[in-house]
Amino acid sequence: MSDDVNVKQDNDNGAIGRRALIGTGVVAVGAAALGGGLVGAAAASPAAPDGLGNEGAVDSNLNNAPHLFKLTASDRANHDGGYLQGANEDNFPVLKGQKGSVYFVHLDGGGIREPHWHPSAWELNFIISGRAKWSILGTHPDGTYHNDVFEAGQGDLVFAPQGYFHYFENASADTPLDVLVMFNTSAGEPNDDIGIVGTLNSLPREVLAASFGIPVSAFADVPTDIKPVVITRHR
Repeated sequence: MSDDVNVKQDNDNGAIGRRALIGTGVVAVGAAALGGGLVGAAAASPAAPDGLGNEGAVDSNLNNAPHLFKLTASDRANHDGGYLQGANEDNFPVLKGQKGSVYFVHLDGGGIREPHWHPSAWELNFIISGRAKWSILGTHPDGTYHNDVFEAGQGDLVFAPQGYFHYFENASADTPLDVLVMFNTSAGEPNDDIGIVGTLNSLPREVLAASFGIPVSAFADVPTDIKPVVITRHR
């Protein structure tokens, strides 16, 4: 084998090694910057939709699908307490395979986003206007639950880690609250959302009573009408 061939192979191997090393470093730094929020996300995130099973197909979609989406002009999911508008892979095809979606949440005065969690996605919440009360429940490695309770105002950013139980509400009784919510999943939010009402209804009343240490009759008025994503208000 000639010296020229050896040099070429060494250069090729070096280029491949450097590319692999750089790619690994970028992933590691990105995961660290997100405080570990990406841990398990790749394994838990929904598979790419049919027709986008490889990187080439995803790239082709990016080059052919429209890149503009009129978020606040899109269809609203109206609730008693506010409304929700979202861009995901179902209505904004360029997001297919991209592990990203965005929602505009409007809460009227006294409005509440039902307590819930997302099994396979973290979320970033940007407060556009108004003030929000937040509660984010973490795990208990030291024997106590870590529940972060705070208020966020205009211009603030709130991070809810993947799988953490959380909720937010409008801190005002008369001023609207607008929040932009970003997820690291392209799926529609109902496909990655478990609410507290659905959770309670998934368990026998006797089990709930034993867990709370109160009579079964205390759960008689828990509604059985389960909806995928709920916005409600103080009564």
